[in-house]
Amino acid sequence: MKRVLDQAFITDIIDKMIDRSQIHSAVLRVENGDGSLVLKAAAGDMKSDDRYFIASVTKLYVTAVVMMLKNQERLSLDDKIVNYFPEDMLSRLHVLDGVEYTEEITIKHLISNTSGIPDYFFGKTESGKKAATELLEGKDEAWPLERILETVRNIKPRFRPGQKGKALYSDTNYELMGAIIEKITEKPIDVVFKEFIFDRLGLQNTYCFKDENDKTPAQLYYKTRPVHLPKYMASVTVEGGIVSTAEEVMRFLKAFFAGEFFPVEEINNLKHWNLVFGPGLFQYGIGLEKFYLPFFMKPFYPIGETLGFWGQTSAFAWYNVPYDVYFTGTANQLGGRGHSLISRAILKMIKAKARER
Repeated sequence: MKRVLDQAFITDIIDKMIDRSQIHSAVLRVENGDGSLVLKAAAGDMKSDDRYFIASVTKLYVTAVVMMLKNQERLSLDDKIVNYFPEDMLSRLHVLDGVEYTEEITIKHLISNTSGIPDYFFGKTESGKKAATELLEGKDEAWPLERILETVRNIKPRFRPGQKGKALYSDTNYELMGAIIEKITEKPIDVVFKEFIFDRLGLQNTYCFKDENDKTPAQLYYKTRPVHLPKYMASVTVEGGIVSTAEEVMRFLKAFFAGEFFPVEEINNLKHWNLVFGPGLFQYGIGLEKFYLPFFMKPFYPIGETLGFWGQTSAFAWYNVPYDVYFTGTANQLGGRGHSLISRAILKMIKAKARER
C-alpha cells in the first residue's frame, strides 16, 4: 500500500535518521498553507519544541529585512556598497588580475552571492588553515567584520561582480549586508531582527545568540564529535546566529511566502538562479535558494519548485509550491550526512503528498 503524508510517515522518517554515530538528534515539522495539515516529530536527544541554531536559514530572514527596507525606499538593490562604509574600509577588497572591482559591487550582488568576494569561512587564515577547519577542530574564536575583511583581502576573488553565470556562496557577503542594515537602521542587527521579524510575528522562542554561556540550543555535531562554538556563533549573527524552534521557523517561512513582509508578487523577482558548487550543490537566487535535484532524478521525483534555505548545521526551511507544503527542522549535523538524510526525507514527503492528488 502506498503511504500518504501523515503522522506515522514523518515519525518513521525521523526515527530512521538517528544512528547515534553521527545523527544524535533531529526534529521535523510539516504544514500546508491553510493549516489543515500540521505534523511534527522529533527523535534522539531532541523534542519537537526544542531550540536549535538555524544557521544559514538566518539568511532568509536577512532577505525579508532587505526587502522591507527596499519597499520603505530606505535602500535600493542597485546601491553601491561602498556608499555605506567609511572611506577606505573596503579598499582592495575585490582585486582580480590587478584590477579593483570593489566600487562596482551592489547590494544585489551581496544577497545573490554574485559579488565574487571570497568566502572567509572556507578561506585560509594566518595559520594556513581554513577558518572552517579550525572551528571544527575546536578552535572557537570570534570573527568580527574587521577580521573577516582582512582575511578576504588575502584571497583571490573568483570572478568579477555580476559576471554572467557566476556565483560563489560567501558568508562574507552577508557580513557586509549586516553592516549595511545596521547603518541604515542605526540599530544592531539583533535588534533589527527582533523589531522587523520576531516581534512582528510574536515569536517567543526565537532570538539572536549573544550569550556565550547560553546552553539552550540543541547540541551540534561534526560527524561523530560534539562541537561547541559559542564565541563564533555570538559573533556571526547576520549569517547564521539565530536560534529558534521548528514551529517558529515555520511561522516565519509561511509569513515570508504569504507576503507578510513584502508584496508576494516580488518573490518572482528573486528567482534569478545560478548553480552554486561547494559546499554542496544548489541553486541560488536573490536571497533565496531553490532545492536542487539532479536531472537524472527528476523523473523519479517530479517535485516541482521548492524554495527556501539550507543551513550549514542541516537546519532547513523549504516550501514546495505545487503541493503547498512547508518543511522546517534540523539534524544538528555539520558533516554532510544530515543534509543528505533531510534531502531524501523531503523528497519522500513531497512524493507522498503528490500521491494524494
